[in-house]
Amino acid sequence: MKAKHRRTLESIYATPTLGGIIFADIETLIVALGGDIREGSGSRVAFELAGSRIYLHRPHPGKEAKKYEVEELRKWLIERGIKS
Repeated sequence: MKAKHRRTLESIYATPTLGGIIFADIETLIVALGGDIREGSGSRVAFELAGSRIYLHRPHPGKEAKKYEVEELRKWLIERGIKS
């Protein structure tokens, strides 16, 4: 895992939840962890990892993920056994 992916993962696990995490960085992290990204309708994006799927919405017009999405993603990663 590259240093940038490690920093993104650490940002996801930070408490209190950070609000400035770039959504594209989350996408590249999931791919680096061996997952897939599938485009849904509109801004909906499906992340697939270890046989599980989570749906998030790509932010617009901004580029930062919402705090509640980061919290959902953190919980999902913990359930997959991914540690910071």
